[in-house]
Amino acid sequence: MKGFVSSRLHPLANLALLLVLLIATACLSMLLIAITSNLLYGVGLTALGNVQQQPSNYANGWEISMLSQGLLLLGGFGGAAVALAKLTGYELPDYFAPRHRVPAGWLLLAGVLIVASLPAMSVLIAWNAKLHLPEALAHWEELARQAEATAQNTIKYLTRFSSPARFVVALLVIAVVPAVSEELFFRGVIQRNLVQWTNSRHVGIWLAAAIFSAIHFQFLGFFPRFVLGLLLGYLYEWSGNILVPMAAHFAQNAFQLVLLYAQQREWSATDFDPDSTEALPLPWVLASLLLCAALLWYLYQRMQRPFADGPPTEMHTLGSRGVTTVQAADTPLPPARTLSHDGVDTTRE
Repeated sequence: MKGFVSSRLHPLANLALLLVLLIATACLSMLLIAITSNLLYGVGLTALGNVQQQPSNYANGWEISMLSQGLLLLGGFGGAAVALAKLTGYELPDYFAPRHRVPAGWLLLAGVLIVASLPAMSVLIAWNAKLHLPEALAHWEELARQAEATAQNTIKYLTRFSSPARFVVALLVIAVVPAVSEELFFRGVIQRNLVQWTNSRHVGIWLAAAIFSAIHFQFLGFFPRFVLGLLLGYLYEWSGNILVPMAAHFAQNAFQLVLLYAQQREWSATDFDPDSTEALPLPWVLASLLLCAALLWYLYQRMQRPFADGPPTEMHTLGSRGVTTVQAADTPLPPARTLSHDGVDTTRE
């Protein structure tokens, strides 16, 4: 299908277009949030910002905050990613999931991998929390820590589930929506284009993971989220289907919400604190590392079978023989497909 813009734009041009689309979709989402909150709760545009900053001070603060977060993530990040794919003439499955079908077991194991990584990640969280910037940036660090403390207070309020209905809403807004919208945006578009631009799957994945972590504006959680971005990035690159990192991302958020809910309902004796910066005991950490290594190796081996429709970071070039599909330099090999006057030929690089 032909799009409004060329599907052969330079990867940096695609990223620039994505930024423009993000601004547009975020504005549209904010307009929708303002209209919806005014219709449902009588909170207009001028008061909306105050409610979002201090939701506990308002009668419908929890509902408005959840509505705002869900619509902004889904409409902003998700909307921009989908719009870019459609504008460049792609069908969504072709753009985000070149390997159209994957075994359901891959989705399950991706989720298990992320949950299993949490004890090992606690060591990185503890180290990151004690990290300090150079003296010249001490003032900026203090502001960042104050902002994060305020954000944590808001999160604690939003994850205080007074009813099962609130837990279901939180599961949708905090687990499902970010898994869909952020994976489409960061892995489906940003990583794809960075891999094509750098001609290296590894450089592209690491750059995308850094952007993914930085855009959350959480100094104390930068490195743990960066590692999470790496795991999600490699799962996407290996599997060729955006559903795999989506399943892993969902598991990361949903598991912590379930633990919180079980604790609040007194179903569990564990004293789970999602804001804790303490490392878990060493045996847990070692078991986590071993299990994650085994799962990563197994998934890598299973996912390296040839793609039916090309991996997610394939590039198309226009030459004298027609349209040629090539791979990033260090991407393992499905056969290249060349469109010539004789039809589609399968050749080896």
